[in-house]
Amino acid sequence: MAKPTQATSKSFESDVLNSDLPVVVDFWAPWCAPCRMIGPVLEDLAVRYDGRVKVVKVNVDDEKALAEAYGIRGIPTVLGFSGGEVQQQQVGFRGAQGLERMFEDLTGEVRVSL
Repeated sequence: MAKPTQATSKSFESDVLNSDLPVVVDFWAPWCAPCRMIGPVLEDLAVRYDGRVKVVKVNVDDEKALAEAYGIRGIPTVLGFSGGEVQQQQVGFRGAQGLERMFEDLTGEVRVSL
């Protein structure tokens, strides 16, 4: 079962930039209430998209330079990477559907709800 992994400035290049899979990166902090709300949604999506999308979390309190390098000004901020480049960004928690759309866009998959 896939779970989000923690990335640091030392592991970010291998975890995200050099990944063969698209990567969703959650910039968060433990004291941030919306960050705690987004966590279970990302955990669920990590399981559902296992093998197709990798989910990585970056604690902005511990990795200030990494957050600054990506212009993170508010949290939660979720970035979608493909081929080592940022393709999508979502600031704040806007519900599960917005996050799922990011996963769909990164994989090229579209789910149809009836």
